[in-house]
Amino acid sequence: MTVTGICWADTTGELAGENAELRRRVERLEKELAELKKIVMQQAETPNPESKTESKPDITPKLNETDLEKIAAMVQSGAVKKKPVWSNLDIQLYGYLKLDAAYDSSRTTTGNYVMWVDSENTNKNDNEFNMTANETRLGMMITGPEDGGVRTSGRVEIDFYGGGPENKSRIMMRHVYLKIDWPEERFSIIAGQTSDVISPLNPYTLNYSVAWCAGNIGYRRPQIRLTKSFALNSDVDIKLEGALARTIGINNTLTPSSESGEDAGLPGVQARVSATFPLLRYKPTTFGVSGHWAKEEYDTSLSGANKDFDSWSLNLDLTQPVSEWLTVKGELFTGENLGAYLGGIGQGVNTSTYNEIGSRGGWVAASLGPWSKWRYNLGVSVDDVDNDDLAGITGDKRNYNRSIFGNVIYSVNKNTEIGFELSQWHTGYEGQSDGDSLRAQTSFIYRF
Repeated sequence: MTVTGICWADTTGELAGENAELRRRVERLEKELAELKKIVMQQAETPNPESKTESKPDITPKLNETDLEKIAAMVQSGAVKKKPVWSNLDIQLYGYLKLDAAYDSSRTTTGNYVMWVDSENTNKNDNEFNMTANETRLGMMITGPEDGGVRTSGRVEIDFYGGGPENKSRIMMRHVYLKIDWPEERFSIIAGQTSDVISPLNPYTLNYSVAWCAGNIGYRRPQIRLTKSFALNSDVDIKLEGALARTIGINNTLTPSSESGEDAGLPGVQARVSATFPLLRYKPTTFGVSGHWAKEEYDTSLSGANKDFDSWSLNLDLTQPVSEWLTVKGELFTGENLGAYLGGIGQGVNTSTYNEIGSRGGWVAASLGPWSKWRYNLGVSVDDVDNDDLAGITGDKRNYNRSIFGNVIYSVNKNTEIGFELSQWHTGYEGQSDGDSLRAQTSFIYRF
């Protein structure tokens, strides 16, 4: 009862304060309205000395300098006291609500989405059904005014794949960064967490992992990125991108008490150069070459010594609009120690031989439509690991991962979509039975 009384008193006090503020605002507005009315009436009642005939008074107000100053002061007073609901910046919310329901003919990792199929040695034809809303995505774009030729903006984006029980999932940070842009110089700086510079494309799949660990590399990490664009001629546009990025290792068995990227003492380097040029008649083609280098340091059991590992990649990407209803995209990659970049089927370092694991692969996908309310996507992706680099590893040794997918998206209205995707997955294992799974997935999406 005491707590209830305190809460009621607090609420009553807040309401009383709000009511008092509202009364003050109403009284101020009434006073200002009376002043304006008085000015207008005085102007309307002033006789015209040059008029020789009686006529109806001209009620159009003719305000002198003093009247204008008084009105301007009233307007300024109201503007100063006005408080924005959000901020003095332009803030736009965006995102989508999404439910995924999927059936797999064999057990996969991770289940809610597929990265590879588990070996049949342990789970032979162990089918599963998953349903989740974790991919629901919320974002906020923040745009400031342009000042002195500089435009500033920011972005915050989250989803709910941060772990935790299935019906109480945790928030995961996707993008958080600020951007400083000089539009006339076509130069910008991004500082924060966002997608890697390398391999910037993704196939359109209902599967959340967009072919990660199956031919599509690149993730998100903290970075400082510089971008410069310029026109080579009237038809060719060149873009240069470079970033210093946080190196994040994934093998905690070698470094249980520290983070290998942090222990290396320097950031990773990423770069990409791309050209946009006319190739076909419909829209320009974009072709890019990118790569990265990073260093990791692990604490090993070799006489207490530390072991350094390199992570590197070389990548190609292509976006080719063919016609109004067909666009083809794809990427190729090769490199070593790509586990943190979602290459090598999630494997980076051999914990027995202390060698980097090499891999190569890529993906190609076509988007068709829209036709009326329908559009389609299909593609194939492959990640092929160097078998020799897996020698000596105990446990799973994934050496090949391939996905073939196709989906259809139906637009119920401007904001609502229903999709169905069918994909076939094959994961090869060194010294174990391979894994195969047929996945059928349905998604309901509401965009805003």
